[in-house]
Amino acid sequence: MVALFVFFLVSGFCSILYEIIWLRLAMAQFGVTSALASMVISSFMAGLGLGSWASGRLLRRRGSAGVPALRLYALTELLIGTSAILVPQELLWGRLLLERTGWSSSAAYYLGSGIWIALTLVPWCACMGATIPFAMETMKNLQVRDAIGWAPGTSPGQPSSGRPYSDRAFSYLYLANVLGALAGAIVPPLLVELWGFHATLMIGAGLNGLLAMSALLLSLRVRDQEAAATMTSDAAKVSGMPPVNRWPLVLLFGTGLTSMGMEVVWIRQFTPYVGTMVYSFACILAVYLSSTFLGSWFYRYWSQKRFQENRREGRWVWAWLGWLGLLPLFFADPQISMLTIVRVVFGLAPFSALLGFLTPMLVDRWAGGDPDRAGRAYALNVVGCIIGPLLAGFVLLPLFGERWSLLILAMPWVAGALVPGQEPAGSATMRGRLATLAVVPLTLGLVLTTHGFEDQFAHREILRDNTATIIAVGEGMERHLLVNGIGITFLTPMTKVMAHLPLAFLNHPPKNALVVCFGMGTTYRSMLSWGIPTTAVELVPSVPKLFWYYHADGPQLLKSQLSRVVIDDGRRYLERSPEQYDVIALDPPPPVEAAGSSLLYSKEFYATVRTRLRPNGILQQWLPRGDPAVHAAVARALQESFPYVRAFHSIGPWGIHFLASGQPLRNWSAEELVQHMPSSAAKDLIEWGPQATPEGQLVMILNNEISLDNLLAEDPSAPALQDDRPVNEYYLLRMKRFRGGQ
Repeated sequence: MVALFVFFLVSGFCSILYEIIWLRLAMAQFGVTSALASMVISSFMAGLGLGSWASGRLLRRRGSAGVPALRLYALTELLIGTSAILVPQELLWGRLLLERTGWSSSAAYYLGSGIWIALTLVPWCACMGATIPFAMETMKNLQVRDAIGWAPGTSPGQPSSGRPYSDRAFSYLYLANVLGALAGAIVPPLLVELWGFHATLMIGAGLNGLLAMSALLLSLRVRDQEAAATMTSDAAKVSGMPPVNRWPLVLLFGTGLTSMGMEVVWIRQFTPYVGTMVYSFACILAVYLSSTFLGSWFYRYWSQKRFQENRREGRWVWAWLGWLGLLPLFFADPQISMLTIVRVVFGLAPFSALLGFLTPMLVDRWAGGDPDRAGRAYALNVVGCIIGPLLAGFVLLPLFGERWSLLILAMPWVAGALVPGQEPAGSATMRGRLATLAVVPLTLGLVLTTHGFEDQFAHREILRDNTATIIAVGEGMERHLLVNGIGITFLTPMTKVMAHLPLAFLNHPPKNALVVCFGMGTTYRSMLSWGIPTTAVELVPSVPKLFWYYHADGPQLLKSQLSRVVIDDGRRYLERSPEQYDVIALDPPPPVEAAGSSLLYSKEFYATVRTRLRPNGILQQWLPRGDPAVHAAVARALQESFPYVRAFHSIGPWGIHFLASGQPLRNWSAEELVQHMPSSAAKDLIEWGPQATPEGQLVMILNNEISLDNLLAEDPSAPALQDDRPVNEYYLLRMKRFRGGQ
C-alpha cells in the first residue's frame, strides 16, 4: 500500500509536468491563443475521463480472468513515459501537415489544429486516467480493508477489520495524486530553467519508466495473493456494493464544472496582483492543489468512522461551497489593501479545501471501492472539468465579466441547498438550516460591498472577449492600455520609433510593412504615415476596437485601403502567410518575462521571420527592460539568425531597438534618414517630442547605439533564446544567484 501511494504521488507529478509542457509545445506549433489552450486542456481532460471510464469497464467485463491489474498499471505507466518522447514529435508533424494542406483561414486552421491535438493527446492521457481503476482493482484483490488511510495514529497501509475491499480506495489514491500534482506545479519550472522543455520531459519519462518497472516487480511479488483474492473480490462486487443513488454523480459533475470554471475566472481576477509570469500561474495552481490536498487529507481522517456509520454531511455544506467560491470578490477588491500572497491564499484556499474534501467523498460514496464505478464517477467529474472552462472562458467572462461570472457559477450551490428538502439522517437539522440560511446575507454582503478592478478608474472604457478583459484608462498623454489589469503600453515616442527607424534604414522605398502586436495602434499609425500598405496582427480581438480612444484619427485610418488588421497569433500568421514585407516590427507585450512571450524572441521564430522578409528587408525587435541574461540571450538569438544586427537604446527610460537584416545596415546619418521619410512620416515622428525636429529625434537614437558584443558580454554563458530554452520566462534560480552576487 505504501508502494501504491508513492506510485500515485510520482504519477501525479509527471501528469502535471506533461500538461504544462505539452501546452507550451502546442502553442509553439499552433499559436498562442485562448482557443488553442482550450483545445489542449480539453483534450488532456477528455483523455483522463475516457481512460478512467474505459479501464473500469474493462475490469468489470474481464472478471477474474486476464492479466493481473497491477501489471496493467505497469503497462499504462510505461505508455505514459513513452508519450513524453512521442508527443513533441507528433505536434511537430501536425504543424507540418497543416502547412502542406494550405489551410490559410483561421477557422480551418483552428479545426485542423483541434483535430490533430485531440488525436495526439487523448490516447496518451487515457493511459493516465486508467491508472486509478487499475490500482483500485489491485487494492481490492489484495483485500485491503476499509480502514486503510492516512490519518494520525495510522500508517498509509495499515489494515483493519471491515469490508473485504477498501471502500475508500479512490480517496487514498486521489490524495497521493494531488500531492504529486502539487510538486508538479512547483518543480518543473525550475527544471525547465536549468535544462529546457525536452530534457524536463525526459526526466518525466524516466520517472514513469521507473514506476512501470517497480509495479511489474511488485506484481511478481504479490501475484499469488492477488490471484487468490480475485474470486473473492468478484463476489464482493455483488454483495458489497453500495445502493444505487445517482445523486453523487450529479454533484461530481457540478463540482468539476464549478471548480475549473472558477479557475479560469481566478486567473483574470488575480492577474493584476500576481502578474502574467509563469510563476504567477504556478502560484495560483499551487494554492489550489495544496488546499485540495489538505481537504482530501481531512476527509480521510474524518471518514474513518463516519464512512462505516453511513453518516452524511448536511445540506449546508453545499451552500457554503457556493459562498466560499465568492471569496475572491473580497480578496481581489483593489480598494482593500493587503499583501498579494494574502489575496491569493485566502481567496482560493477555503473553496479549494472544501472541494478537496467533497470530491473524493462523493467518489468513495458512489463507488464503494469498485474500480468500474469509480472510473465512471471520475469520468463524469472530468466532463464537468471540460465544460466549466469552456463555459467560463467563452460565454460568462465575455458577457458578464469576472464578478458576475463567479456569482453565476456559485449560485446553483447556494440555491440548491436552500430548496426545501429532507436533511440527511443524523444531522443537526435546526443548526443545518441556520447555517444554510446564513449564506444568503453573507452572499449579498460580498456582492454589494466589494468592487471590481476597473472600478478604481474614473475615466475608462472596458471591452471583454474570450481572450482577455481590456481596459483603456486616462486622459491626454496619460492614457494607458491594460490587458487583464496589466499595463501593456502608453502614449510614448518609443512606439513611433519602432516604425520609423527600420523604414528609414531601408536603402529603397518601402512597399509594405507588418507590425506584430497592435497595442494602442501607435506603431501601426506611424507605418501608415509612410503611405504604404500596412498589416497589423493582434492576438486579442478587443484591442484594435479601442484604437479611437488613443488616436482621434483611428477610425478613419482603419477604413483606409492601406490598412489591414488581422486577429491572430503573430507567429502563426507569419508561418502560414505567403506575403513578404520590407519591414516587420515586433512589439511583444511587457513584461519581458510574460508567459509565452519568448515565442516572439526565439531563434525558431526568427527563422520564420526571415522567410517573410524581402532579401533586403529589416526586422525591428523591441526588447523591454530585462536582466543581463535576457539581453544576452535575445542578442545571441538574433546574431545566430541574421548576418547583420544593430541595437539602439530607445527614446525614454528603457528598452532596446534591434535592427536585423540579411543585407548590410548602412551607417546613415540622421539627415540622410530624414531624407528617406515622407513629410507625413517626419511630422508623425516628432508629434510627441521630445525633440522639435526629425533630425534631432533621430540623433538621440543614433548616438545611443549599443555594441552587440557588449550585450553578449552581459552574460556570456546565456544560451541563444530558443523555443526549448525560454530564458526570459524562467528566471527564478538565476535571480537568486544574481541577488546573491554570484
